[in-house]
Amino acid sequence: MLFAKKNHLVGLDIGSRTIKVAEITGLSKGGAFKAFGLIDIPPGLIEDGTIKEPEKVAEFIRELFSTHKIKEQNVATSIGGYSVIVKKIDVQTISEEQLQENIHLEAEQYIPYDINDVYLDFHIIGENENNANLTSVLLTAAKKEMVDDYAGVIDMAGLNPCVVDVDAFALQNIFEFTQGGGDENIALIDIGASKTSLNILKNNQSLFMRDVSLGCAQINHKIASMADCSAEEAEEIKLTGKSDTLSSEQIKEIISTIVADWCQEIRRALDFFYSTYPDDQIKRIVLSGGGANIKEFRELLGVETSAEVEVINPFAPFRADSGRLDPAYLSQVAPQAAICMGLATRRIDDK
Repeated sequence: MLFAKKNHLVGLDIGSRTIKVAEITGLSKGGAFKAFGLIDIPPGLIEDGTIKEPEKVAEFIRELFSTHKIKEQNVATSIGGYSVIVKKIDVQTISEEQLQENIHLEAEQYIPYDINDVYLDFHIIGENENNANLTSVLLTAAKKEMVDDYAGVIDMAGLNPCVVDVDAFALQNIFEFTQGGGDENIALIDIGASKTSLNILKNNQSLFMRDVSLGCAQINHKIASMADCSAEEAEEIKLTGKSDTLSSEQIKEIISTIVADWCQEIRRALDFFYSTYPDDQIKRIVLSGGGANIKEFRELLGVETSAEVEVINPFAPFRADSGRLDPAYLSQVAPQAAICMGLATRRIDDK
């Protein structure tokens, strides 16, 4: 059984430009999709994953919960970027209890930070394919400062932070709920405002993970610079394709140039993966995040990677309350909701 209602968590995705919240109940019976909402926040409150103005961010979180009438206070959130390191390592085969005691010693050779400055966790994958005396382990390290800041802002909002996950793992969770697994190699790519997360899966295990500092905010910055307008006005121009100072051709050119850069960066990351796993070609890419809505990006990425490109629908597996949730709205925001929905599938007693 996954979990009963008493230990379900509300998913809270705290992004640099948008905060998302989702609540799913009764997963043991298939899952009832109870609530989803988002709220845009001004630029500068969160930069490069760092919460600059926690009081204001907490105020937006409180408003989001109030607007969508979410009473549950136990929350799962996630972090990403350069303050998080996920690495597959091999260790001498020992018991999980012994590994728990020795993980700091094992991790020191892989973590470029002072080991006292990070929180560590691990997941045992299984016996090494080439050496029965070794066990493959997925090691995760996150800087304590970032974890504490995100937990602190949730506490400041009057909520209870129960789980701090990694963005890419939350995305993997919801992908497995929506589509299950398989032995094919699948690249999960989330294009956010300022960060893109790449997670390559095989047999439901993460083979390769990388975060890159690029995202939809690049389009807004370029539009704002050329149109001499605010970030909020640039966002409106990007969404509508209409501007008093820029032609439609200029707007299209901005988007085309930036999504081409995205594709090149993703291609570089995939080439690095292929250098380690030359026999594991990726034939399928699943997109999420705001960038997934850009048709030109999807088409160009398919050409650049020779892969089938699709957009995730994180709402698909769950029964929705049609009285509270507008299907047209959910269809529009579905790619942005993926990480948040993945967090909403967590439970209080998760590892």
